[in-house]
Amino acid sequence: MNTDPRTAPERTPAAKSKPWLKTDFSFFETITLRWADNDAYGHINNAHYYSFFDTAVDAFLLHHALRQLITGHYQTLVVASECRYFSQVSAPGTIRVGVRPGRLGRSSTTYEVAVFTDDSNEAAAQGLFVHVCVEKQSQRPTETPKNFREALQGLVAGQ
Repeated sequence: MNTDPRTAPERTPAAKSKPWLKTDFSFFETITLRWADNDAYGHINNAHYYSFFDTAVDAFLLHHALRQLITGHYQTLVVASECRYFSQVSAPGTIRVGVRPGRLGRSSTTYEVAVFTDDSNEAAAQGLFVHVCVEKQSQRPTETPKNFREALQGLVAGQ
């Protein structure tokens, strides 16, 4: 990933940024689009993008063996998400959803996600997906377990 602050991708809310590039991501989840994903206008309905983000973030966590670090007394809940659309995507076909860790808070983790088609290096859509770590029984936010945070920090450093 580009780390030169003059040319690095913006780390601002997705709604205020330019399309991210495939080269900004090292992890991708491939998703097959279904006819049922299209809306009356012939493109993927906006609500489906949040499902794509959820699927891709979970695949990212599983791929990096992070899901197993949020167990026992902990769980994560989605508390915020956003999406910005740049170009239309339609079924049939496949998309690749890029995922990278964004902001790491005390109890929250922001994942930056972007939808790519095979014919473009720019994101067709991109957004943020925020998890908060909670204590299972109380459902109250709690500090993210140290081993989870350290693993994510290692992935951020490796970008």
